[in-house]
Amino acid sequence: MLKKEEGLVPKHVAFIMDGNGRWAKKRLQPREQGHRAGAKKFKEIVKHCAEIGVECVTVYAFSTENWKRPKREVDAIMQLFREYIREAVQDFEKNDIRVLFIGNRSVFDDETKKEMKKVEDLTADRHKTLCIAINYGGRAEIVDAVNQMIANGKTFVTEEDVTREIYSGAVPPPDMIIRTGGEIRLSNFLLWQSAYAELFFTETLWPDLQNEEVDSMIETYYQRNRRYGGV
Repeated sequence: MLKKEEGLVPKHVAFIMDGNGRWAKKRLQPREQGHRAGAKKFKEIVKHCAEIGVECVTVYAFSTENWKRPKREVDAIMQLFREYIREAVQDFEKNDIRVLFIGNRSVFDDETKKEMKKVEDLTADRHKTLCIAINYGGRAEIVDAVNQMIANGKTFVTEEDVTREIYSGAVPPPDMIIRTGGEIRLSNFLLWQSAYAELFFTETLWPDLQNEEVDSMIETYYQRNRRYGGV
């Protein structure tokens, strides 16, 4: 495990949790079982990041495009999400993690939206942050932010305005984005925030990701020269 020393871990790590369905297929199981295994791994990885000193983790739980998947799979993911909401306050209490849900909540029923807000309120005083991107799309996030500013009377918009207004405006942009499952793209994830993020891609399917591989990528991150457009 990496040592929790100042400066030796990034402040914000984001994960594209890809490969749950393929993980299940390899084991001749329904895709829903892969998502259940992925949910278990999600808790493990988030807790590990907190233990090594990462201040913020963002996970891509469900995109705006994921609604196109088979109804049975979508229903299973939403059921897992509802189960998680009920457990979220206790899950990360020991690790001092607050929970934020980022994405368009309009698709959820009033009870689910109320439960999401309740979790956010009950964990608000904690010092680390978990952002769960649910019904999230990076392009939609930017459009929603601009439309909100127009509605508020803005006639001139700066980068700082957009950064404040986007779903994840409460947290700094990610230092690292890690995608599992072998695909090499962002898939509409954190498009505004990822401008200077270091990108990592692994063939490992999400339910198979181990803490040691995360540590290895963090170590590689500190070997990269982040120039932010300079020399």
